[in-house]
Amino acid sequence: MNTIYACIDGLKTTAAVIDWAAWSAQRLGAPLALLHVLERDPDSTAVTDFSGAIGLGAQEALLKQLSDLDAQRGKLAQEAGRQMLARAEERAKSAGAQQVHGFMRHGELVDSVLELEPDARLFVLGEHYQVQGARKLHLDHHIERVIRAVKRPVLAATAEHFAQPESFVVAYDGSPTADKMLDTLARSPLLRGLPAHLVMCASDTPQARGQLEAAQTLLQQAGWAVHATLLEGEPTQALPAFVDTQRATLLVMGAFGHSRIRHLVVGSTTITLLRVSKAPVLVLR
Repeated sequence: MNTIYACIDGLKTTAAVIDWAAWSAQRLGAPLALLHVLERDPDSTAVTDFSGAIGLGAQEALLKQLSDLDAQRGKLAQEAGRQMLARAEERAKSAGAQQVHGFMRHGELVDSVLELEPDARLFVLGEHYQVQGARKLHLDHHIERVIRAVKRPVLAATAEHFAQPESFVVAYDGSPTADKMLDTLARSPLLRGLPAHLVMCASDTPQARGQLEAAQTLLQQAGWAVHATLLEGEPTQALPAFVDTQRATLLVMGAFGHSRIRHLVVGSTTITLLRVSKAPVLVLR
């Protein structure tokens, strides 16, 4: 459990994914693997699958041409993938990563990620579809599925450009799962030395204040500089607004909590935050 895996696809966040992965590999002292998964294009399948038309008089020559076209498309995709991985390796090395290699797989991204999980320390990925407007509400099911499927940390690059973080924001809800997330964070060298903003979205009650202060003390005793903030309002609105006030920051969340923070990770709120957050998001398990 030591490798940083960067999942790249050549779309607009690919450069940021490589840079975040290279930065993480240096911080963790871990090797970096660049993964490109060749997934079958569903639109291509719909156009070229004429198997059901054979009995309707489809000509054998036409079917062979379609088959050859599919094979040619596959070869072109592999060559494009090889060239992209070569450029990605060069970029990662120029960013300071010491041990870098790239490889391709066929199939579904989530299946590949699950196979690699035993050796993974962190997965880094970005947006996987170029969509605009209302359709953006339905993008990045890859990110959602990976977060749901794996038990390793996932770093989602939500912007096209990498900026080395100067601080990070921790979303905290006082649950036992959130406390485990803080313990994991305190022991990890990934963000060591960066100022932390511990943020809790809850009503201003003595209980909430007590939980927030206890969490702040835990991180401070582990050597972190921590500023704690209690925010009222829904996390999907309050957290992004707070994050936007911070320069070059990272939003850190835990997984599978037992209150509203749960929806930040496993439900629609997580995806909402990934869409609206201008900062990258690190999900800890």
